[in-house]
Amino acid sequence: MNELKTSTALQPRSGQVAAPRLDRDHVPRHVAIIMDGNRRWAHARQLPAIEGHRRGIIALREVTRAARDFGIPILTVYGFSTENWRRDSKEISLLLDLCVYFAQSELKELQRNNVRVNLIGRYRALPRASVAALERLVAQTAANDGLLLNLAVNYSARAELRDAIAAMALDAAEGRLDPRSIDEESIASYLYTSQLPDPDILIRPGGEQRLSNFLLYQVAYTELYMCDVYWPDFSGDHLRRALIEFQKRQRRFGGA
Repeated sequence: MNELKTSTALQPRSGQVAAPRLDRDHVPRHVAIIMDGNRRWAHARQLPAIEGHRRGIIALREVTRAARDFGIPILTVYGFSTENWRRDSKEISLLLDLCVYFAQSELKELQRNNVRVNLIGRYRALPRASVAALERLVAQTAANDGLLLNLAVNYSARAELRDAIAAMALDAAEGRLDPRSIDEESIASYLYTSQLPDPDILIRPGGEQRLSNFLLYQVAYTELYMCDVYWPDFSGDHLRRALIEFQKRQRRFGGA
């Protein structure tokens, strides 16, 4: 990808500094987001955790729409991790119900915005109703050719790498892969994201400063953007600010 330039600012009035503008000709190809802070958002408002997750769906709707408007081709969001199974069983059950609700309630919005949905992770390990609802959503949006929305469901980067290594070992044992030919591209071809470019920017709302087992191989040279806003409050304007910050950075990919 060509290096990104800082967007041109509006001409400031006398004594004022204008806010920078987003250069829509140089937006990232692939944006990844860790949707963090739902439970803390709810706790701060003395609400059940599930209310934070419900509000998080609204935030995802707005951010997906904004990503489409900004011309971003690919958006990958961390929806449900393998570590989430350690939570309270009641919350997990409600989360899985919410998964079905999302797949059913967001279809019209996704169709209206020409969004195609894809799934990554071990989502088939979810209960049958959740799997059926998600796969139905993928099928119903398959003809759309706008923004690709990747939902990472029951996802773990370490599990992804285990799956990739196991598949490579099997192919090598059966003569389909020469171990001496393995390089970075061949490894990437066995990952869940094999058909996608690596993320250009990883955004994490919620105030935490870690990757949380998300796309560990793919984000080797990804720009990181962390902010304190909880995910339910993260808006299209917050996305715009993250993209403007991204456009200020000079990406060297280890070359300097």
